[in-house]
Amino acid sequence: MLLAVDIGNTSISFGVFDKNKLVKTFRVGSCHVGARHAWPLQLTGNIDAAIICSVVPKLTPIVAKAIKQACGISPKIIGKDIKLAIKNKYKNPKQVGQDRLVDAIAVKEIYGAPAIVVDSGTAITFDYISKNGDYEGGLIVPGIDISLKALYEKTALLPDVKLKDDKGLTLIGRDTNNSIKSGLLNGFGSLADGVIKRIKTEHRGAIKVIGTGGYIGLIKKYSTSIDIIDEYLTLKGLNLIFKKNLDN
Repeated sequence: MLLAVDIGNTSISFGVFDKNKLVKTFRVGSCHVGARHAWPLQLTGNIDAAIICSVVPKLTPIVAKAIKQACGISPKIIGKDIKLAIKNKYKNPKQVGQDRLVDAIAVKEIYGAPAIVVDSGTAITFDYISKNGDYEGGLIVPGIDISLKALYEKTALLPDVKLKDDKGLTLIGRDTNNSIKSGLLNGFGSLADGVIKRIKTEHRGAIKVIGTGGYIGLIKKYSTSIDIIDEYLTLKGLNLIFKKNLDN
């Protein structure tokens, strides 16, 4: 049994794998890590190993310690204990978040390449993986939560809107809440379509588009270019990477 952990800026995702099968998932807010109510880990079965991918360095040792206390094992950390077997085309490879590289590896193994990964988290990233499986680079834009927060904090009259769903939403909003929600969802859906179209025009050929991240389900409803949604892409990538590391 493997515990895979993806530490993000907004939340931390946990997945328990029994061989290749993802048997349990749960999530805690990154701001709650270390708080008594967030631990112990909500685990089932006996965990034999653990692997962590993190874009929040200060949280990595806290989560690793919690896993050690709960499971009696020291997790392997991507970038420290495990080097990713992927060609990174960034001018400064260290600038790429480990999660983006894990996603690239997962997409190539599970769905094939070339591919575009759209990850809707704290930021929304668009990453291109070549037919050889190389990480070519990508684009980064502020995510939905950041955009909502900026509207509220930088304006005098706009409310603090929480985007949990799009129930009853119309393109032309008839109140402020719906106008903001429509602007964000239609805006990000159109943004996704525009960026994906430009990447495909530049690289040509049949390119699959895989979406992941917290808001990707909503964004896909307002986009025509995302082919597949895989909510647990990063966790699946961590499982694949751990298995390959054992084989080597």
